[in-house]
Amino acid sequence: MAVVPMFPLGMTVLPGGVVPLQVFEPRYVQLVHDLLADDANPMEFGVVMIERGHEVGGGDVRADIGTMCRIADMRVMPGDRYAVAIVGTARLRVVGWLPDDPYPMADVDLWPDEGETPLDIVERIDELHDRVRRINDVVRELGEGAPPPDAEISDDPAIALYHLASLSPLGAVDRHRVLAAPSLVDRCAVLREALDDAEAVLAFRRAGDDPT
Repeated sequence: MAVVPMFPLGMTVLPGGVVPLQVFEPRYVQLVHDLLADDANPMEFGVVMIERGHEVGGGDVRADIGTMCRIADMRVMPGDRYAVAIVGTARLRVVGWLPDDPYPMADVDLWPDEGETPLDIVERIDELHDRVRRINDVVRELGEGAPPPDAEISDDPAIALYHLASLSPLGAVDRHRVLAAPSLVDRCAVLREALDDAEAVLAFRRAGDDPT
């Protein structure tokens, strides 16, 4: 177990994902200052999704599964603000929250995937990757932005499944369900179910756009 600074957000950050952040609230500006001043810290902190409440001002209800993140790029902005890019590095489980003084802190454990890697994991990932490409084709047909068809995913099965969730038109809750799946088998099943729902929504929207 380790005590780490935490940054609750209204989104799910997945391992292997890159997310831009604007840091402006004083307590999180202080978090960045403390990371910069700590030569022993590799600019890492934990991120969890806010289940209820707001990012600014506290009083939020936080998920207990999240992601360790590292600051990969940072720019100082006017008014003591920072524009940062964070990279998800590993999944974490919150053991206990400490007082927010001045920013959230938690006692966390890293949570590697449970169980064995199934022998057909490559085939499962290829099938899901094909579905994600087809779904994103429909998203583009509907005039919305989507990742390019040739977007690459990791050769590591665990990170590849997270990449597929990031490339899919899923909401924060579905992505959190993917993150919280205990094993690779469970994660494949959760992602498949989320893609089923996404396809159903897109089919409904296409039918509504059909003039016939």
